Amino acid sequence: MERLAREAYMVGTEWDQYDGVFALDWQFDTLEAAFEEGGVLHGQKVWVFGATEPQLVEWKGMHRVVQIPAVVAVTAPFPPTTKLGIKSVQMEQENIVNLKEMKMDWVPFIPDEDEYRTLERLHSQVYVLKCVQRRAALKQLKTERIKKYEYCLPYISMPWKEEATEDDTTVNLMYTYGDEKTTPPVVCEFDWTMDEADEFVDDLIKEEALPKDERQGFRTYLVGEVNEAKRKVREAKAERQRVIAEMPAETRAAMENMRFFKFYPTPSDDTPDIEQYKSPFINRYFGKAHQVL
Repeated sequence: MERLAREAYMVGTEWDQYDGVFALDWQFDTLEAAFEEGGVLHGQKVWVFGATEPQLVEWKGMHRVVQIPAVVAVTAPFPPTTKLGIKSVQMEQENIVNLKEMKMDWVPFIPDEDEYRTLERLHSQVYVLKCVQRRAALKQLKTERIKKYEYCLPYISMPWKEEATEDDTTVNLMYTYGDEKTTPPVVCEFDWTMDEADEFVDDLIKEEALPKDERQGFRTYLVGEVNEAKRKVREAKAERQRVIAEMPAETRAAMENMRFFKFYPTPSDDTPDIEQYKSPFINRYFGKAHQVL
């Protein structure tokens, strides 16, 4: 089972960093133990994907940035996701795409002879997220396409959880006026549950962040942005309620019973001490793991 961590695609890792992840001899003894009798993955159908977490660590008397590998195992009767979320600071919108669009898919973990006997004995079915994008072909891809691999994350939607959380009522504003080459934009945040429009604009003018003669223009812009944000919130809420209403009861029950487990490398003399960097956070879609091992 020691190959399992290396077989799973490390989603979101930069291509020029990928080969160096396992240059250090990371071992995942806790992952192997999880399949043993009494372990959290014993007898389960398990879906495995990887990630890397860059951290500045001390290693052999020096400080260096290391891509710490982490393995996420999900117990579920069906794949926890068939999609990826792609979003970066530079991208205006978040894109949700199918795995296959990025040449990824869930495939059965093919064990060698010894591993096969182990899996047979432990009654586990294991699938790993694989990416078949050839490294040799990267030079032929556009930079935008390559960057998508760095920004993508396994996506999962549990609308009943989203429905239980408070909607974001904050709007990010960037108001431009005058000569954009010489006049910096007004950049600020407006919370429509906490702030009052006229008072907010007047405060900006008092702070000299906004010229007085731009008051009406900014206020019109502000109201338009708030109305657009509220529309998106209403539409998202309606869509969540539609999905919840149409979801079969057995599907929802299976999703509610999914369990996320996050595995970090086992401490050894051949790798840096990463104990302080362990975190239950998986990504912004999956949230936190139920258990970190």
